Amino acid sequence: MPTTDAQAVQQLTEALIRAQSVTPHDAGCLEMLADRLAALGFHLERMDRQGVSNLWATLGTEGPVVCFAGHTDVVPTGDLQQWSFPPFEPTVFDGKLYGRGAADMKASLAAMIVAIERFVAEHPRPQGRIACLFTSDEEGPATDGTTFVVEQLRQRPQPVIDYCIVGEPSSRAILGDMIRVGRRGSLNAHIQMHGRQGHVAYPEKVINPIHQLATLISALVAEDWDGAPNSYFPPTSFQVSNLTAGTGATNVVPGTAEAMVNWRFSTSTTDHDIRARVDALIQALGLTCTVNYSLSGAPFVTPQGILVEAASRILEEHTGQPPELSTGGGTSDGRFIATLGCELIELGPVNATIHQIDECVAVADLEPLADLYQRLLNTLLIDQSD
Repeated sequence: MPTTDAQAVQQLTEALIRAQSVTPHDAGCLEMLADRLAALGFHLERMDRQGVSNLWATLGTEGPVVCFAGHTDVVPTGDLQQWSFPPFEPTVFDGKLYGRGAADMKASLAAMIVAIERFVAEHPRPQGRIACLFTSDEEGPATDGTTFVVEQLRQRPQPVIDYCIVGEPSSRAILGDMIRVGRRGSLNAHIQMHGRQGHVAYPEKVINPIHQLATLISALVAEDWDGAPNSYFPPTSFQVSNLTAGTGATNVVPGTAEAMVNWRFSTSTTDHDIRARVDALIQALGLTCTVNYSLSGAPFVTPQGILVEAASRILEEHTGQPPELSTGGGTSDGRFIATLGCELIELGPVNATIHQIDECVAVADLEPLADLYQRLLNTLLIDQSD
């Protein structure tokens, strides 16, 4: 039965934190959530794949679909000795709930479940449908989780999802001061520059790939990847994350030099455009290298619409000021769900400690987060149908 306990979100968050669900392991979290949804009459579908746990749950048969999406997996803890409290033993201290995954994103999952329970208790037969898409493969490769479920859903009659609320920790300083309305795309590349090895004392006999790689990197840094401003995204950024070269000897020019690089790009360009411009730069500079690309995700944005307008109004009532609409940060599973053509936002707790030692969430934010989710359900499924 739905709980009315004033600490319902905290209790479920603590239960989820106790599950050592380091990616891609779910450690029983989905069963915990599925049991609560089944008690409400949800139809449950497990779509597990390659050791990844996935749940697609739905309630209702007609009307607009509001989907809550999130992940049960967490990043590794790091050095346990540096934690103030054991990371999988939820601990409340000084108004904060500590534990790995507290903010990213077990508090959001708990708030979603409690919000749905309270909504269904008030509206047993809403004019619309509620869905949940939960996975244990967001913090890892993200190849067998949400992206796999989305491909299965894509084969079903449309629309599968009209509005999607991803529980990523989006808030900056206080709960609700920011929502994500999109994310930048992420393109990785491994560049191997080919030279000619030889003795440093005979420069005429060598081709130094380090020098050539430096020339290419300089050109890539100077490139204007967008060409035009974008109202919703910061300029596309290019960064070098790794450099490898040399034999370890001081008197040998190596035969190859390698770099791992990344572009975070907006909707002003595409990964295909970036690849073509890199190839053109390499040709123009007369360099010999091999480039292997890997696309982590394309950019997406929900600039306006019913969901953004509803969330903005509700959050302004909560905080007293309009929320910032942001597309910053890293990637999320929203990039896969957005391909279904739905309106999508990310709304969750303050992200100040995510992926850090002593990750925590403010206890005072737990029940309000559930209230925000419930108010979104009311707006999207009740108010819209009036």
